[in-house]
Amino acid sequence: MIFMYKPNSERYLTMTYNRCGKSGLKLPAVSLGLWHNFGDTADYENMKALVFTAFDNGITHFDLANNYGPAPGSAERNFGKILKEELSPYRDELIISTKAGYDMWEGPYGNWGSRKYLLASLDQSLKRLGLDYVDIFYHHRPDPDTPLEETMGALTRAVRSGKALYAGLSNYNGEQLEKAVKILTELKCPFIINQNRYSIFDRTIEQNGLKSTAVRLEKGIIAFSPLAQGMLTDRYLNGIPADSRIMTDGRFLKQSAVTPERLEQIRKLNEIAKERGQTLAEMALAWVLKDGVVTSVLIGASKPSQILDNIKAINNTAFSAEELEKINKVCNIGGNA
Repeated sequence: MIFMYKPNSERYLTMTYNRCGKSGLKLPAVSLGLWHNFGDTADYENMKALVFTAFDNGITHFDLANNYGPAPGSAERNFGKILKEELSPYRDELIISTKAGYDMWEGPYGNWGSRKYLLASLDQSLKRLGLDYVDIFYHHRPDPDTPLEETMGALTRAVRSGKALYAGLSNYNGEQLEKAVKILTELKCPFIINQNRYSIFDRTIEQNGLKSTAVRLEKGIIAFSPLAQGMLTDRYLNGIPADSRIMTDGRFLKQSAVTPERLEQIRKLNEIAKERGQTLAEMALAWVLKDGVVTSVLIGASKPSQILDNIKAINNTAFSAEELEKINKVCNIGGNA
């Protein structure tokens, strides 16, 4: 096969790579999430442009899940096609992750955290991706009804079978993480990373113990929705634009979330960003990376220029105590979180 795509030869010169907890794996400070814009409703040429722009600028980590689409499974299938046609010579330079835990197929075995579901889902994901293994396989959300030992045993089995190199957990809190780590350590499973929602507007992981527990147990964190579904960008400075995700795809960000109070906060945060010489999006991503606890921020993009803009965040991730206080005041939060 003749491969047309030739990556930028200087792709590793500007990206920062952070160690994932105490493991041997490093992740780029900015990773590309395929939650949106890689389903069957998206343009394939644009998908390629997004992936190439990311890799050309040192983004080596591409984050998927079994249900990403729409339709579920289509993001993996489309990314698998790009891998096969363009990126297969560079497989060993890539970190590809996927997950299972949310609703994927009909019946009692297509959801949550059973051994049956997780291992079947991973096999399906590998088939769609055209791969022998993924680098990280996550349990996507805690399952209140399946014993944690069973779910963690399934992750361990995935690694031991050679179908995943590392295990990850997504949407767990501090207490759940602590229990999971105890089991995974006993099973000698290379669990290295937590994926959780985290942004200036959503600090749940600071309140539910996940962030502090991950630090204590020396595990990595990768933050999704660091731009609060686009609210922490210049998109909403003048109200809700007609082509915004709220208007075109209201599944995840509702119009009711963008209140007059929220719009006022966005404008005030934008002023702080300007004083730092950053865009609001750059500052929001830098804020998540500010203390060295978060290994990587997951960005989504609908056009290559957004990736290039977001990468600039890594140029200044230092905040003064005064800046942090200002940001917290805007968000009505006490202390320098």
